[in-house]
Amino acid sequence: MPKSRRTQRLIQPRLQLRLVLSFLGLSILALALQFVLLAALLTNFATELPQDGPFLMQELPRMLGWVFLLSVGLCLPLTFCVGVVVTFRLAGPLYRMEKHLKAFARGEDPGECRLRKGDELQDLCASLNAATKALRARGTAARSDAERRSEAA
Repeated sequence: MPKSRRTQRLIQPRLQLRLVLSFLGLSILALALQFVLLAALLTNFATELPQDGPFLMQELPRMLGWVFLLSVGLCLPLTFCVGVVVTFRLAGPLYRMEKHLKAFARGEDPGECRLRKGDELQDLCASLNAATKALRARGTAARSDAERRSEAA
């Protein structure tokens, strides 16, 4: 199968963006939990300090804000990029199988469904091939009969 260049940036934009936004939402929740836990631990530590507790409590909002912004600034873009790359392994096979089934619906014989090595849903593609094997065989037999009739005429 020849390698072809992808013409679309996202194969199935709606699906991929929904998945990536889910990843981003989960990352935001994790970062917020990290922020709350860190703030609680440092506040508890500051109250137990014998002399410098008030100083630490005064500096705590600035330090925590910096840590939170740095964490968000690094994690969210990284999560977005990784999410898009990961969704290609799922959205690509779904797109390929959809095109395969649409070709059958138009009466064409697209042959066996093939996915790239490393793509997800390999088992589903194999099941699709098994389910359409009889249809492909019938289509091949019908074409052979038509060819024989045209040669005889």
